[in-house]
Amino acid sequence: MIDLGPLTRHLPEFVPGSVWLVGAGPGDPGLLTARAIHALATADVLVYDALVGPDIVALVRPDAEREFAGKRGGKPSAKQRDITERLIELARQGKRVLRLKGGDPFVFGRGGEEALALHQAGVPFHVVPGITAGLGGLAAAGIPATTRDTNQAIVLMTGHYAVEGPEATDWAAFVRTGAPLVLYMAMSNLPAIVAAFTAAGLPPDTPMGFVTRATTPDQKVLVTTLAGAIEDTALAGIEAPTITVVGSIVPLRAALGYGDGRP
Repeated sequence: MIDLGPLTRHLPEFVPGSVWLVGAGPGDPGLLTARAIHALATADVLVYDALVGPDIVALVRPDAEREFAGKRGGKPSAKQRDITERLIELARQGKRVLRLKGGDPFVFGRGGEEALALHQAGVPFHVVPGITAGLGGLAAAGIPATTRDTNQAIVLMTGHYAVEGPEATDWAAFVRTGAPLVLYMAMSNLPAIVAAFTAAGLPPDTPMGFVTRATTPDQKVLVTTLAGAIEDTALAGIEAPTITVVGSIVPLRAALGYGDGRP
């Protein structure tokens, strides 16, 4: 394990009988926080998600238990209620429970739901932020989330929910903000999302970017337009996990020289 040396005095004690909800970042182990590494070195049991790569899982204390609790859209996966109940059960056994999630636990990671359930059950918990893929992935792809010349805001949103019916996202409302839109979990709904953006008035030449497996050796970046998004992603083999970005910040990738001899 990594020796955190002088940082130790800044790291809280991982108390037995508690749960730490920890963000593992967008994928590169080098982007883990010192507090996340401290948790990996201390935990008695690791409960981790599908987006946590094997190189990060390998950093856990060698004698710690490991339990996979990944949730992937469209595939058999653990039920959220079962995961939460397991966290409570393990903590009540007096174990130091590390709940490790890709990105940040409170950004589309269900960490808020788990924290609420832990609090209601009287289980002590601690939240360790991580670099969310919606921002870290953009940076790794050479797409600044903000610049003074392009945007004063950015919207992080999910593409996972319904695009039609009473629970549908009000796509037009987000388009009207004029801010770049960063979508998590959009690939399975991409045709419907493109149609919704088009119906909301986004021009066909609106820039779109796709960052797959951000910050990992398998990272792939595609820059296209709203009109070309469906065909181009299919041709390029863009699949989940992918961050999708729409708007004025996408062309900055080319302006910074990415894609021209750079990843």
